[in-house]
Amino acid sequence: MHPKALLDTASELVLRVLRLQHPADAVVSRFFREQRQLGPRERATLAETAYAVLRRKPLYEHLARSGSGARERRLAMLGFAAPRDFLKSALSEPERRWLDACDAVAPADLPEACRHNLPAWLVAPLRAQLGDEFEALAEALLQPAPLDLRVNTLLRKRDAAAQELKAQGVAATPTPYSPWGLRVAGKPALQKLEAFRQGVVEVQDEGSQLLALLLDARRGEMVADFCAGAGGKTLAIGAAMRSTGRLYAFDVSAHRLDALGPRLKRSGLSNVHPVAIAHERDERIKRLAGKMDRVLVDAPCSGLGTLRRNPDLKWRQTPADVQELVARQRAILASSARLVKPGGRLVYATCSLLTDENEVVAGAFGADHPDFRPLPVAELLAGLKVADAAALCTPDGACLRLWPHRHGTDGFFAAAWQRA
Repeated sequence: MHPKALLDTASELVLRVLRLQHPADAVVSRFFREQRQLGPRERATLAETAYAVLRRKPLYEHLARSGSGARERRLAMLGFAAPRDFLKSALSEPERRWLDACDAVAPADLPEACRHNLPAWLVAPLRAQLGDEFEALAEALLQPAPLDLRVNTLLRKRDAAAQELKAQGVAATPTPYSPWGLRVAGKPALQKLEAFRQGVVEVQDEGSQLLALLLDARRGEMVADFCAGAGGKTLAIGAAMRSTGRLYAFDVSAHRLDALGPRLKRSGLSNVHPVAIAHERDERIKRLAGKMDRVLVDAPCSGLGTLRRNPDLKWRQTPADVQELVARQRAILASSARLVKPGGRLVYATCSLLTDENEVVAGAFGADHPDFRPLPVAELLAGLKVADAAALCTPDGACLRLWPHRHGTDGFFAAAWQRA
């Protein structure tokens, strides 16, 4: 596509994602369905441009005020994910001079909000948690996330899967913490790889893999993934169980569970039972009360730990939204706890960075449920041979606390209990 046409198309996509009416990935996918003439390279440039604008929205809007023409075009120019020479061939001479002036602005001369590119309501709680590390986190959240894969250990060992990927032209190295993980260079077309089509590997962030590992599900057990969604953790748990026992994948969205179907078929697992429920107090939950050896509650949350992948979330969430989520999290955790049998394990997890959704919810549950004994997560992970387990946890070792700038994963939290 000619540079001018590509810039015009990028401007239209930027306009759509900045309406913030729907998740950015859904907007981008729909846009590409409408623009079927676009090739893979053009799609990659357009998507990365849209996400760059979402990541650095305050900075680009600040700089765009000095330009002229349509706002979305100025923003697309600033975030354009291609060499500057290519972009400049699509610009008028005044636009080129303006873009050069923007590129020359020193970070020190910018307002603070244009350096961290986070909404004001989110800055204070993150500063309170991280202190001097706040800037490092903010910078990490502006970078694209790496591509992590989980090896399906039911089918392959990790080293064998890495060699298989190498033979298919994909370089992959072991993730530092998860024993199941491989980190891939670049963005290969996974759907075209035999290793992917045969279920040998699945896309899953290393942090998400650690949540499934923490559950430590065993052969022959009764296990529940209470908020299974599209089933990434469900598949990891099922493989850890060696496709034995019974693994329930509960979710209130039948549509999300439908997405598990093709992945489940590839995986070779036969112990997974997807169940759509109306709510956390569904009768099907009551009938299983006290029968589960392990329960994972990957609770609905703000998703702010995934801002490298989903930068629109920081503009689509509000403090009021978070408080509504906290109420749901507490209700879901209390209801799911009824499934756990005496001696069984309960794990509560989110992909949020906020203490309100994490330590506060876990603390309230512990206070209300004295029959659940907290388990020190650092000790559990060390027992599972996770490298440097203590560094993945809160200072007291009580909870998992993963940060993009420290660990290279998405931001995750997890607490664990054993029922008396």
